[in-house]
Amino acid sequence: MEEEWRVASRLEQRVIETVKRCQERQESPVKWALELGKCTSSPAELGQVLVTHLCFNNNHPSLWKFLDYALHSHLLSPLHILSLLTQRLIPIRLSQPQAFRLYLQLLHRHSLSFAYRHLHDSSTKILQSVDVSLRLSHTYKVSVVGFGHALVLFFFTVVDCLIDALFDDMGLQPTAADDHHMDIDSIGNINVENNQHNNQHIRTNNSLMAIEVLAKLTQDRKAMVLLRLVHFNMYVHGAHAKCHVPRPDKFNGLLQRLHFLGSNKLASSKLKSSNQLLDRLCANMKKVVGYDYKLNNRRLIGMLINNKSLRPVSCCNSESGWSACWVSFDIYIEQAMDGRQLPVTSAVVILAQTITTLQVLNQASWQETFLALWISALRLVQRERDPPEGPIPHLEARLCVLLCIVPLAIANVLADDTQMNVSSVQGAMPSGYIETGYVHGMDEKSLAPRKQGLISSLQVLGNFTGLLCPPASVAGVANSAAAKASSFISISKNAKDCSGNGSPSDTPLNSGGNMRHLIVEACIARNLIDTSAYFWPGYVSASVVALADLSSVQKSPWTAFMEGASLDGSLINSLFSTPASSLAEVERLYHIALNGSAEEQSAAAKILCGASLSRGWNIQEHVVHFVVKLLSPPIPPGYTGPRSHLIDHMSMLSAILFGASFVDHVHMLSLHGVVPEVAAALMPLCETFGSLIPTSNNKSSTTDEPSVYMVFSAAFLFLLRLWKFYRPPNEQCINGETMVGELTLEYLLLLRNSRITSHSSPAPDEKNSNSDQLEFSSDRPIYIDYFPKLRAWYCLNKSCVASTLSGLCSGNPVHQVANQILSMIYWKMTKSEASSGNSSTPSTNSACESAATTGEDVYQRPMLPAWEVLEAIPFVLEAILTACAYGRLSSRDLTTGLRDLVDFLPASLAAIISYFAAEVTRGIWKPVPMNGTDWPSPSPILPSVESEMKEILAGAGVNVPFSSYVTLVCIAYLLVCIFNHKTLSMLLGTSTVMLPLPIAALVSLTITFKLNKSLEYIHAVVGPALENCASGCPWPSIPIIGSLWAQKVRRWHDFIVVSSTRSVFRQNKEAVAQLLRSCFTSFLGSHVSTSLLTNRSSVNSLLGSVIAARPIAPGILYLRSCRTIHNVQYVRDVIVGLLAEYARESAGRWSSSESPRLKSNQASLSLAACKAREVAALGASLLCVTGGLQQVQKMYRETVPTWLLRSREGKVGEVSGAACIMEGYAMAYMLVFSGSLVWGVGSEPPSWATRRGRIVGNHLEFLGRVLEGNISLGCDPATWKAYVSCLVGLIVSCAPAWIKEVKPETLRKLANGLRGWHECELALSLLERGGIASIASVVELLNVIN
Repeated sequence: MEEEWRVASRLEQRVIETVKRCQERQESPVKWALELGKCTSSPAELGQVLVTHLCFNNNHPSLWKFLDYALHSHLLSPLHILSLLTQRLIPIRLSQPQAFRLYLQLLHRHSLSFAYRHLHDSSTKILQSVDVSLRLSHTYKVSVVGFGHALVLFFFTVVDCLIDALFDDMGLQPTAADDHHMDIDSIGNINVENNQHNNQHIRTNNSLMAIEVLAKLTQDRKAMVLLRLVHFNMYVHGAHAKCHVPRPDKFNGLLQRLHFLGSNKLASSKLKSSNQLLDRLCANMKKVVGYDYKLNNRRLIGMLINNKSLRPVSCCNSESGWSACWVSFDIYIEQAMDGRQLPVTSAVVILAQTITTLQVLNQASWQETFLALWISALRLVQRERDPPEGPIPHLEARLCVLLCIVPLAIANVLADDTQMNVSSVQGAMPSGYIETGYVHGMDEKSLAPRKQGLISSLQVLGNFTGLLCPPASVAGVANSAAAKASSFISISKNAKDCSGNGSPSDTPLNSGGNMRHLIVEACIARNLIDTSAYFWPGYVSASVVALADLSSVQKSPWTAFMEGASLDGSLINSLFSTPASSLAEVERLYHIALNGSAEEQSAAAKILCGASLSRGWNIQEHVVHFVVKLLSPPIPPGYTGPRSHLIDHMSMLSAILFGASFVDHVHMLSLHGVVPEVAAALMPLCETFGSLIPTSNNKSSTTDEPSVYMVFSAAFLFLLRLWKFYRPPNEQCINGETMVGELTLEYLLLLRNSRITSHSSPAPDEKNSNSDQLEFSSDRPIYIDYFPKLRAWYCLNKSCVASTLSGLCSGNPVHQVANQILSMIYWKMTKSEASSGNSSTPSTNSACESAATTGEDVYQRPMLPAWEVLEAIPFVLEAILTACAYGRLSSRDLTTGLRDLVDFLPASLAAIISYFAAEVTRGIWKPVPMNGTDWPSPSPILPSVESEMKEILAGAGVNVPFSSYVTLVCIAYLLVCIFNHKTLSMLLGTSTVMLPLPIAALVSLTITFKLNKSLEYIHAVVGPALENCASGCPWPSIPIIGSLWAQKVRRWHDFIVVSSTRSVFRQNKEAVAQLLRSCFTSFLGSHVSTSLLTNRSSVNSLLGSVIAARPIAPGILYLRSCRTIHNVQYVRDVIVGLLAEYARESAGRWSSSESPRLKSNQASLSLAACKAREVAALGASLLCVTGGLQQVQKMYRETVPTWLLRSREGKVGEVSGAACIMEGYAMAYMLVFSGSLVWGVGSEPPSWATRRGRIVGNHLEFLGRVLEGNISLGCDPATWKAYVSCLVGLIVSCAPAWIKEVKPETLRKLANGLRGWHECELALSLLERGGIASIASVVELLNVIN
């Protein structure tokens, strides 16, 4: 250390002597440089000595001239010298005004100099000196690595310090002061006090000059890039900070101080002379925040990216002509109506993400976004006019989406500002902030607050009268909502005693309540808007206001309930049919269900699952919450009974289980995302009631009083509806890709437990602080191992489904139980045969309604725990099915025995389904004739059903060979003629319909069930399982089963035929391809190039206006079938092919085959690009609903790379360059669109999409390797260039948060490739958003560009 000090001292002495010698000789700066260069070869050491010891002790003009020359000639580092000067001069600027003025001049000339390569040997010392002098590491809490990083922080620090100095010089104090890292003018203030009148004129001019220098610097392109790097990469939200920069307010603090300066320029006399300079400076900084990246409009690709997506609202004031770019809303919410799928993620969460995603992708205002959402939800309701009857969600579930899910999703969007990648400037606008959204520099309309956009959308919604007509079942509720608004206005008028000021007397008259009134009420109930909506022009009729009479309003039964009326029969019925209107009413009902008498508990649970759950849209989320809580009643404080506390709530649990088991109600629970919670709540019920031994005095399931078996069966079958329990594990993974909706019980519990742990729990001492607090089992993690009986059955069921049964020894307890059950079944068969003759058609007495009603029946039934019965049932089924196959048991007796088993224990239906489904797939049972003698015959209507199926397929544009039974008979005849096969001859001779024995037995059993609403919990299990069994059968069994059911339930005929038609798409790839083409054609219009641009895309053509209308819309048919398609990879390939085909065709209208240049005007290009975006949006939406997240990831990893690598030589006809460009553009748009739908565009991906950065990064790495020449492509070069440029441009504009998750090396590869295509601005914008690690690359590229 001492030796180093001596060397530094000698160097300092030599430099001082050389400087004095040059000054005395009046040498030129060039001579200075030569002489000083002999003193040391280190620019870092020379700069340190010159600034530290000479600039102020020897403040001579010649030295400043030398510094200017040395910086210009790269003898010294501008970054180093200016950092040292900044640290020393700004604090003493008032006492050294001349030096400060010269410093400002140097700053203006050299602060944006990127010359650092000539100083490589001294780089480490220079960086250390810059870091120490400006305290960068301390201030920004980052390690300064590289000149690029140091330059960005240096420039921002200089701007920040100069603005702070201006505040101090002008005597201003900002409202929100920042913590400054420099002690500004601590020395200067003392000197000024001693020299108050010295150099005052220079000081004043210095302030003006500082503003001028800042205005000029920030106007420079380099400066804007450096400031944007701070804005993009050093502004992080506090809730999601990654600890890179714990100063989220740094850049915004600078903007706030600038705005404060601008707002006080007239108040401060010192700032009056600099008004224009301050305006320029503020405008420059705002440009940094609102930077709008656009590709070069002189290039075709740039024109495509920068083209707007939306049509004006004025052109789309009817529901049929609304812009098709919002088709994702319609597809998602219509797909959510598929009753066979119970999603585990809340539709509120998914829809909220979709709202923000589409707002960004479509570059839309919030008014346009919310209006499109309301229109899609209204279309969803209108499609339910005259629906087909069947065990599917109906109008109630659709109204739930419109009036509950959508308002809740909008509430999430309004409350989600902290998760948006926005920068706000306090007081910058009258609203108090600037909302920039994800796309910096969007249209100014996107700057409007979201809540104002919601209000505007609801006001404009009144113009869509065709969609606002309420269904007949809710017309009265809509009229009540309109009357409520009229009464409110009338009361307000009477209170104010005035007829103006909000009175709608001069507005056009309305014809009563409509759907908008219900929507507004739903929004008011959730505080999205206030009651000022009642005064909107045209909202209510003036005549209705004049006639409003509060005395005529009928008193709600809930009022009497809240006043303490007892729950008697009439009040229970009224409360059951009238939805609750407030949370307090539901809470009181919940407490009665827990703490009332047995009768009151049952009544309260029944009421809760009535109209309040199905039509209580304004509080439905609270009703759902309490329904789930009632499934897990709390353990009372101090409860120490020998049995489970759940038994004491058996009547309440029975009511809540059967009330919540209706198809619409279960679907509503899934829409609210509580399926995992429901599963966790049902497991203790199954474990407890399945372990109880029923007594002889237990009532049967036909009575109103609950029994152990009834409660267990309701809970058990409810639990089984939540996942495909009848499928073997290998069927839950097709082509290595887990299909959406194929859940397991373990996954449901894992998801539920993760939600529990994600919420912050109180400290252990806080949990027990209240002695009256009830312990809810739903508050703790639950695992299947906690329920040994359930776990044992779960494992047994999986083994039974996956493999054949193993034999049992006679002494085994399960064998003994099986014998008891067989004895019961055969005793019932004997009794049945004695009372009626043999008939092939089973009795239509309902399962669970033909239970024993006589005393001797009861004594013949074994009194066993339900779990023991379920364990033995597979062996019982094997015995009776084998007996039937060998002729020892008639078909009627088999059906009667199965029905009696279901009567005895309804939960046994699960074991029956699992066993028969497994046996069908094994193919070891011979087919049986469905001839009407041995088994029921479908022949009377089978030809009609098959004909209707063909008609439906043809109406949807699908024409494929149909494997009808008649076709198979013809094939069998040919085989007989050729091979003389005896079995085929026998079958052909009978000319009857055949089914495998297990499925024949299952369908014969199911058609004995009556269609009472109370049995929906059984039909909801049977329907999907029966369809799955038939799909695994080699025979064309779906039409046969459908015909048998259509004969029994004639009002379900349309539903059954449509369901049977869906089976064609399970494994027929050609049918899937034709249906997808039909979807694209119906949505985009005629497939003729001369009219493709002028046709208006129509959601109604895709999804239809009415579901029950014939022909069925291809979109509806696809959405109801897509989740059962086995080869999902084929679907991806078809969508990609259709996308490329339609994109090329959209370009054919305005381009020639010889040149990629435009043939027509900008308007035709806009239409072509719009069509390409619409087809991409449709393809992305269909892909997401078909396979979800997994399929989108496959698109990034496999499908699109394969599309790029595939050769185009085999393509028919010549493709123009413009068509190739449009193809690449459409593919890039679909990829970004689909990724945005499943991953979101925010800085934090949703919980189910944690691999977003990895998937996007790998795809961009593939593109980078191609750009480097490491991979050869087969696609057209124009397609490749368009794809890469548009993909990067869309990610930069719409999803910049994705870029930070990509490796810096990958970004550099892409940037270098883009620069080679002269897309330097795009390359620069990509690197700017790459995080702190990419800052050096940005500076390097910026230096190369300049």
